This record gives sequence, C-alpha cells and structure tokens, in this order.
Amino acid sequence: MIFVNFKTYQQGTGEAALNLAKICAEVERETGIQTIPVVQAVDIFRLANQGLIVWVQHIDEVSFGPHTGQILSEGVLAAGAQGILLNHSEKKLPLEKIKNILEGLKNLKNLICAESLDEGQQIASFKPDFLAYEPPELIGGQVSVSQSKPEIIREFVNQIKDVPILVGAGIHSQEDVKKALNLGVRGVLISSDVVLSNNPKQELLNLAGGFK
Repeated sequence: MIFVNFKTYQQGTGEAALNLAKICAEVERETGIQTIPVVQAVDIFRLANQGLIVWVQHIDEVSFGPHTGQILSEGVLAAGAQGILLNHSEKKLPLEKIKNILEGLKNLKNLICAESLDEGQQIASFKPDFLAYEPPELIGGQVSVSQSKPEIIREFVNQIKDVPILVGAGIHSQEDVKKALNLGVRGVLISSDVVLSNNPKQELLNLAGGFK
C-alpha cells in the first residue's frame, strides 16, 4: 500500500487535491496497489463527495463541545474520511494523547508515525492499525529510509509483530520501495516525491512497480 501525504502543499490543496486524489485512484485501479491520499481536513468532503477514498492528516483529542479550531474525529468521519494519520514529525503528539485518541476512535482506520524503535514499540502497545517508521532527518530529502536505515526497519518488523509496518522519509524510487518490502514492511508513506512531481501519475506508477 502507498499512502500519499498531501501535507499543505499548494499542489495538494483545494482543486489540486481533488486532481491528485483522482490520480491516486487511477494508479490503484491500474496497478492493484492500494494508494491512499492523506489530505487536509478542509479537503475531505471535496474528495469524498467524488467517491474517492480519503484519509486526513490529523485529528485532535476532543469530542463534541467547546473546542474552537480543533479537528473532531466525528467531524472528519461525517465529511467522508475513512482514516487518519497521527504523530507525523511535523505534528508530533505526546504518547498519552495518541493513546487517548485511539481509545476513543470509532469507524476510522489509523496510521501512526514513529521516529524511533522505542517510540514505535510504545505506540504499538496502543494497537494501531498501521505503524510507520519515519526518521525526521530524512523527510523531504533524497536519501531514503530504506537505503540508510535498513537495520532499524528490520528491527521494527522483527520486534513489532502484531502491527503492520510501513516506512517513510526520502522514498523516491522503485528501488527504495523494493528494498523496504524486502525488509518486511507492508507499504510506504510518501509526500513530496509525488505531490511536487511534474508528473505525479508516472511517479506513482514507478513506485507501485516496486511491489512486483
């Protein structure tokens, strides 16, 4: 599976988000590799209203009530989101908040990021649906996690048996994907390599080829 984090890039906002999500859906149909857009909360309905699968980049530890400016899990679900991303290095959360959010989560899948094996093991105890290893120093760079930290990826896979592991940070080639899968992960979390590409569909097709 491929998760594409649109972040707050201009190429992943508003109508551009809709166009990019449609590309994700096309690539999934053509390759059979699940390709999931992860968008800003404001773009959920725009995509879901077109019948597209969509996940959201963050929710807050709140339920209905006086919580101005925070993102409600019930709200993103009502807008059409099918899942959430939490604890990305650009939006870190205390472990207790992650635990509380997951305990209160209903009808939404989740992918939780971890920047180290220690953090990953603690998060794994909260029983997330997916766990992504993303060393922050490699995010947005040209050196991939699968090439530079294979031993840590292997440790994630060997020590965290009951949660599917993904990897992210610097993934930009088919070889990066193949290497990660050979280490035992289930998929990749990518962003700028696709979102900022001049040809995002071709870039996604190339990455999807790493699953063959």
